Amino acid sequence: MSARATRMPDARGREVGQEGAQEAGRFAAPSAAWIPVGWLYGLAARLHRACARRLRALRPRPACAVVSVGALTVGGAGKTPLAAALAAGLAARGHRVVLASRGYGGRSRAQVTRVDDRPRGARLAVEVGDEPLVLAAHAPGVPVLVGRDRRIVGHHAVSKLGAEILVLDDGFQHHRLARDLDIVAVDAASGLGNGRVLPAGPLREPGSSLRHADWLCVVGDADAVANPMTGATERSVPVRDAVSTMALRDDFRRSGRFALAAHRQPKSVVSLDGARRLALGALAGRRVGLVCGLARPESFRRTVESLGAEVACLRAFPDHHAYVEADLRDLDPALDLWLTSEKDAVKLEPAWVGRAALFVLGIEVVIDAEREVFAGIEAILRAAGRLPAAGPGSGS
Repeated sequence: MSARATRMPDARGREVGQEGAQEAGRFAAPSAAWIPVGWLYGLAARLHRACARRLRALRPRPACAVVSVGALTVGGAGKTPLAAALAAGLAARGHRVVLASRGYGGRSRAQVTRVDDRPRGARLAVEVGDEPLVLAAHAPGVPVLVGRDRRIVGHHAVSKLGAEILVLDDGFQHHRLARDLDIVAVDAASGLGNGRVLPAGPLREPGSSLRHADWLCVVGDADAVANPMTGATERSVPVRDAVSTMALRDDFRRSGRFALAAHRQPKSVVSLDGARRLALGALAGRRVGLVCGLARPESFRRTVESLGAEVACLRAFPDHHAYVEADLRDLDPALDLWLTSEKDAVKLEPAWVGRAALFVLGIEVVIDAEREVFAGIEAILRAAGRLPAAGPGSGS
């Protein structure tokens, strides 16, 4: 079957054409019926945050610094790899760092589960969700704890692991634990979407909630990604989509708060079973298929295309999709290879693939001007009395 004729399953598993595939994962224009529901959801979110702020003096805190990384949108902002990058960077500067995740989508009801020291695979992903495994992969050497009550997780991090800094993944809407720094990630291409709250749009709470964030991080595909074969560069973020996000960043800075930038960067291509590794440049000119359950599959697609590959097929599922063997059935072995994300790979078994060649495209989030960013975090935590006045990494 030619690339033009290939049909592409949308995020609900149905077959759609090329135009539908490009829009998979995006919120369409909301129907009139959803708008008042979104208004009520937004009102509830406002009241929840207002109550939490009134009671914030009573919020418990572990005996360590707490840095929260979160997002306003339901997915695709890059908050989880950003949290991992921040944790890894702080650990590299000599701090004892622990990552905390709620474990969204996991079945475990244990108060605290440590995942970084356990064999990774589909069974563990079912237990704790996919995000903790992404954290562990992107911040090697940093303990990753999973628990629904971050208060208990925080105290465990201090008492059992001697944490100096607790980094909360997806913590912006978690109001029960005090924090010293609130960082909100926003996707450069999608921004705040249509600006509406669930279910009429992608927002978990009204965009005005950004005023409660300390820092903003705009996470995008690299502005110019070099083609490894030709050396030519091409934009991987549509300018028309990025404009509103850049305006948001500028407004944030005008209010006297810090706005940083980060970008997604491909780093590896490894077979699902780990037996083979390809250079990134090896994707150039190849016809590939994509299998992913991401909030914004088009971002994954752009990254693949920026490496010179021709995307002939996209098999997209909902974000945090719980895979079964049937989901990988009939992957076309005639394609040069299939690619999936790290977030999806932790939920897949190599035995499910059949004759097709399925590889994992590793993508990391790289913080721009990271030396200044980490120095700024340390300064804030020292000013709050959460780190010693002259602690590890202060001279780096």
